[in-house]
Amino acid sequence: MFLRKRPVPHLLLAFALVFGVSGSATAAADHAHKPTVVLVHGAFADASGWNDVARSLRRKGYPVLAPANPLRGVDADSAYLRSVLATVTGPIVLVGHSYGGFVLTNAATGNPNVKALVYVAAFAPDAGDTVGGLAAKFPGSQLGPAALDFRPYPGGVDGYIKLPLFRDVFAADVSPSTAAAMAAAQRPADVGTLDQQSGVPAWKSIPSWTLVAKDDQVIPAATQRFMAQRAGAHTVEVKASHVAMISKPASTTDLILDAAKETS
Repeated sequence: MFLRKRPVPHLLLAFALVFGVSGSATAAADHAHKPTVVLVHGAFADASGWNDVARSLRRKGYPVLAPANPLRGVDADSAYLRSVLATVTGPIVLVGHSYGGFVLTNAATGNPNVKALVYVAAFAPDAGDTVGGLAAKFPGSQLGPAALDFRPYPGGVDGYIKLPLFRDVFAADVSPSTAAAMAAAQRPADVGTLDQQSGVPAWKSIPSWTLVAKDDQVIPAATQRFMAQRAGAHTVEVKASHVAMISKPASTTDLILDAAKETS
């Protein structure tokens, strides 16, 4: 009867070098040193809107998390995101789209792990600001009451963008078929959110970056520029609808990477 000998340590090392195990370990080590990018969606959308951006970031070795935003109100949504961030170890680059910017502005305050904020066609409120007030600060938004369907639910009322208007208002530069699928699957926000005030903004203590969508029909570009200037954000502008992370994923990813460099 023959017993197979166990490989000795130096042979294991040789196998590792030949078959690339050490390379995998190096890649894992690099991954561990990169900040986690947390992507926060807004109203009338879900986390799948970040798919192309998340895929690009993961290819470059960044850990990515795209939690579901409850869309139940500023305080509740911010508390939820705050609880998610508390589970992430190491530095964080926090990215928000649309109302997601409102949520991250509140959730990141006081969290020392959040090293950069990135606003993608997003609200960047100051203390006391409301979604409704900022949306109406400059003319141009097409997302008024006439564009919405209202559906009561236990505890409140949700607003949905009317299906025939969804593409023109929300996603004019994606294909009609993609916009139709997004419209059918849209996640509504409680309409009470419009009048809820923001708290102490994280951008007063954390560096921020802003991507201005110049063709945005939800948050006018003038409003985005105003908020970016007020926050002292590093700003880029792209010709895009409100869903710039879907129609311009490369530009969005590049801005996130610029922010991530500042965490190293």
